[in-house]
Amino acid sequence: MKLTPVKKPPNPVAMFLEWLLIGAQSFGGGSSTFSLVHQAAIQRGWMSEDEFVRAWALVQVSPGINLVKLTVLIGYHLAGWPGILAAVAGLLLPSAVVTVLMTAGFAVLNVIPWVHAIMKGVIPAAIGLSFAMAVQMAQPVLSGARREGPARLGAHLITLAAAALLMVFTSLSPLLIFGMSGFLAVLLFWLMPAREQPVSPGRQP
Repeated sequence: MKLTPVKKPPNPVAMFLEWLLIGAQSFGGGSSTFSLVHQAAIQRGWMSEDEFVRAWALVQVSPGINLVKLTVLIGYHLAGWPGILAAVAGLLLPSAVVTVLMTAGFAVLNVIPWVHAIMKGVIPAAIGLSFAMAVQMAQPVLSGARREGPARLGAHLITLAAAALLMVFTSLSPLLIFGMSGFLAVLLFWLMPAREQPVSPGRQP
């Protein structure tokens, strides 16, 4: 996946501090961490929205922890191998320290009622954050697919429908559902080739 070069890439030390801040704020992991990474990547000009969505799609089809793979990809994009080491170390260091401390004090915290109340309140917040991020990321992708023609839009909608089907029917095989959705997407492209988008002035093809 080819990414647009960053005009002023940060040095590894600045990257470590930036990802350290992300790791220190990403309580609960998952959606909260993803939201912070997305915000940093877009607002600091590391990636465009479209590049971030494509990078996120790429890391989900390879084995391993998605957020760590995304961190590796962004770190390499910004500063090569030193960027990978700086980004991953900054992201994982706060959670590693907190995990060790919480494990040591788990027996004490586990019997406190308000701790249970906090954990129950985190669940709906995480669900709402995940939904908001999904909508935000889907808008530019679907808008671009709509401009490229009904085949591209249909392929995206088929993939979204397959993901929704997996959420409803958890007993179904993911390989079977995504295999079928991939076949339908290829069939759409074959019947209705996507239109080429005009290249914007000043942007590399």
